[in-house]
Amino acid sequence: MAVSQMIGASIKRREDPQLVTGSGRFVDDLPQNAVLHLHVVRSSEPHARILAIDTIRAKEADGVVAIFTGKELREEFQAPLPVTVTFVPEKAYPEQYPIATDKVHYVGEPVALVVALSRAAAQDAAERIEVRYQALPAVTDVEKAIQKDAPVIHESLGSNLSYDVKRAGGDIEAAFKEAEVTISQRLQQQRLIPIAIETRGVVADYKPFANSLTLWSSTQIPHFVKVWLAVILGIPESQVRVIAPDVGGGFGSKIRVFPEEVLTALASRRLGRPVKWIEDREENMRATHHGRSQIWDVEIAAKRDGTVLGLRLTQWLDLGAYCSQFGTFMSLGLLVAPGPYRLAAIDGRLVGVFTNRTPTDAYRGAGRPEATYVIERVMDLVAQETGMDPADVRRRNLVTGAEQPYTSLFGFTFDSGDYVAGLERALQVAGYDDLRRRQSEARKQGRYLGIGLASYLEICGLGPAAPTQANTGVSLWGMGVVRLHFTGKATAITGSSPHGQGHETTFAQVVSAVLGIPVADVDVVHGDTGIGPMGMNTYGSRSTALDASAVHISATRVREKARKIAAHLLEAAEDDVVYEDGKAFVKGSPAKSVTIQELAMAAFQTNRLPAGMEGGLEATTFFDPTNFVWPFGTHVAVVEVDPETGKVSIERYVALDDCGTRINPMVVDGQIHGGIAQGIGQALFEEGVYGEDGQLRTGTLVDYLVPSAADLPFFQLEETITPSPVNPLGAKGIGEAGTIASTAALMNAVVDALQPFGVKDVPMPASPAKLWQLMHRNGGRKG
Repeated sequence: MAVSQMIGASIKRREDPQLVTGSGRFVDDLPQNAVLHLHVVRSSEPHARILAIDTIRAKEADGVVAIFTGKELREEFQAPLPVTVTFVPEKAYPEQYPIATDKVHYVGEPVALVVALSRAAAQDAAERIEVRYQALPAVTDVEKAIQKDAPVIHESLGSNLSYDVKRAGGDIEAAFKEAEVTISQRLQQQRLIPIAIETRGVVADYKPFANSLTLWSSTQIPHFVKVWLAVILGIPESQVRVIAPDVGGGFGSKIRVFPEEVLTALASRRLGRPVKWIEDREENMRATHHGRSQIWDVEIAAKRDGTVLGLRLTQWLDLGAYCSQFGTFMSLGLLVAPGPYRLAAIDGRLVGVFTNRTPTDAYRGAGRPEATYVIERVMDLVAQETGMDPADVRRRNLVTGAEQPYTSLFGFTFDSGDYVAGLERALQVAGYDDLRRRQSEARKQGRYLGIGLASYLEICGLGPAAPTQANTGVSLWGMGVVRLHFTGKATAITGSSPHGQGHETTFAQVVSAVLGIPVADVDVVHGDTGIGPMGMNTYGSRSTALDASAVHISATRVREKARKIAAHLLEAAEDDVVYEDGKAFVKGSPAKSVTIQELAMAAFQTNRLPAGMEGGLEATTFFDPTNFVWPFGTHVAVVEVDPETGKVSIERYVALDDCGTRINPMVVDGQIHGGIAQGIGQALFEEGVYGEDGQLRTGTLVDYLVPSAADLPFFQLEETITPSPVNPLGAKGIGEAGTIASTAALMNAVVDALQPFGVKDVPMPASPAKLWQLMHRNGGRKG
């Protein structure tokens, strides 16, 4: 395949051979001489005062090197764990330090550390530690948590309320005055536990005489971890290096600076030896942050023709015991709640509440799945109330291509897209009209088919300086370095840090296409803060739109410099020299050319360069786009619900997605597959359940259900391609799209199947027991 065709080529992922042969290098694979092993003793109480920690017996255990408690380590911390602005600057929150000292606030909070010669020895010794608690009342319900008589989790705040703020656009009173139909509905986003296939892990190596720290972490954000380790531990940032080796999935669950990263580094500094901490699955389910955990109260103002005029929304967010680093990012859900639809008004309220549960933070989609779920349920509720077809309600309200660029009620401007065309294409591929006929016939036979739609619009590419700075406190540019070596091989350094997205392949394709060299000649380097400038890491479907664009710009600058060198060598005017497919030549004389390999060699020989030109072929770009990118699409789900068991069978799934330019369509498809699977998990299987006593009831994979391949249908993928005008690749984002659309499409299908029983909404997950009860609540009589 010609290198000029690399953009859009479905070449195989370069990362996969080492991963599928067991040759990957994850944190737990890293060899370290004389490494010690850390075990974290965690609170067994959701809310309690620590009266005493008895470590005497533990210190006598075989292999123990050291034991630390929070009070012993407190003076080591120069700052608490970070919390970012993330859309709610008004929030109140307590400082959180990596280990508790006097009080614990959730089950799983660190209270002591054991360092030993082996992991087993550390675990055995930890069982000998006795922690005496004074139990305090726990609160696990957001509405109960803000009642006047509720136990206060953080006394310094005086209540459990972090924020209660308004966000509005348009005239909501006028919208409801004009309404012919009003609907109220409570929609629930159950608590989810991210289940990355690799749990978290850290290896820290502190060098006392150099006052330097190298830390390997299974993280999505090595550059942020570096900065905050320096701040919290008081080490010069120049002396801290963080490396993310192969990372086995993240989905947002590795987006924070975690307590264990700080604690492992601190243990290494205290002991002067490398220290390793590897999380087990039970720890992972209690101590790694959770996702979603929201309630939305919705009031809809609509007309009989299906026009949605306005929404009143209250978004209740369970923050857990602390305000996590990006914990209020999910408030973005309210700001993008209108989705791809044209609304006259929206009146929103954000309520963030502390509970005695594991803190919540970003989980695949982070605010966008919640928003899409709300607006897509709104469209179906309006369809039910007016007797219209759900597809017609969407047609009535979708922003059209002629209205682009469209500015939403909250001031976001969509970059490009024809949402109506995407809907129509998805309906055509699914055979929507025929599906409705089949549904009608099946109901006559006592079979209950459901058809669900979800038309989504996703904000991606965090982020442009102006809006991102205002809403998050930072500007989140993309970074890319392209370096051509003496022999014509290339290295691309990216500020992105992948954990399964395929950047080593797609970024190499970008460089290959620009410079005209084989993909095999491009080495992509990521996840190491000791190599290249600071990057902004990986989250929010930003990597291709920002970091790959930065790489593209750098490669283009390298190519232009190479063309100038070629003009000098060919003794031609610069404007007369053309660069194509890895060689430069004078227009009209392709036979007289110089290759990129020859130009690379010349770049390192001063006597072969134009006067005044610096040597080398290298460029660094910090790319700040003018806008976010806005991928979109429509998913169609077809299910059948068994009235005898309540079991949901997914009969068909069609996904139409538009993510702009597709660098590697096969990689795009893989991201969509994974996203849909996780969305199905939320719709039908997953729920993190706490008892009123604050104990996690679903703390193992026996109790917390995740879908397997046997639970998933064949995914029929379709596309439209609408390049974004805000970056040179025309790329948008795709890593979260499948999750954003699929939950809403599945739940709309489930509710549609149960319409004959008078069901208007089903709280997630749609378990067989729950659906059976809904179908049989009136003795099996249909509503």
